[in-house]
Amino acid sequence: MKHAELLSIYTGRVANPWPGKEASAIDKTLVTGAQSLMSEGLVGDQQADRSVHGGPDKAVHVYCAAHYPVWRDELGRDDMVPGRFGENFAVSDWTEHAVCIGDVFTIGTATVQISQGRQPCWKLAMHTGNDRMAYLFQTTGRTGWYFRVLETGEVTAGDQFSLIDRPCPDWSVADVTRARLTRKISTVDAETLSNLPELADDWRRAFARFAGGDVVEDTSKRLGG
Repeated sequence: MKHAELLSIYTGRVANPWPGKEASAIDKTLVTGAQSLMSEGLVGDQQADRSVHGGPDKAVHVYCAAHYPVWRDELGRDDMVPGRFGENFAVSDWTEHAVCIGDVFTIGTATVQISQGRQPCWKLAMHTGNDRMAYLFQTTGRTGWYFRVLETGEVTAGDQFSLIDRPCPDWSVADVTRARLTRKISTVDAETLSNLPELADDWRRAFARFAGGDVVEDTSKRLGG
């Protein structure tokens, strides 16, 4: 697996961009120079609803910059550029198919681990002005993923990611995220994922439900606000 580069870093503050709707920190701003990466994310980055965003298992959202030219072509929009989807890290080369749940990387002086994919919500649609954006994220699989921080440190755009451990080579981010979002997974695989220690706790609990046959899930609040 070739190395990837941290192309750019983004942080955001909680704001109220949509009258009558919940607050959000999805509007991220490019930051330059060395950035401190702590156990719950980048210093200076905020999350409006900590019940569904942020925390140790979702400290940093990562997105493959190579997806943006595809979005520009598909949507006919020039503003589909890195940082547009509220990510913290824009990275080169790696897509959801290239990385796995549990992958451990060094980046700058920090060490991070992939914990889960992204579950897109209505805020993505509001932020991009496309009411189908969360749906498109899900159907294309171009969701990005989250890091937990194993060792705090400093990161800077231009740093290289180096893979130092791959404990779950059979579970790509693409496959696990697809299973989580579509709820189409065998009971055997769901049981396996429910016991995967590298996977975020919320997703392990979801797969435990799926393994028990409970695949009904009300996504109206997440997708509709």
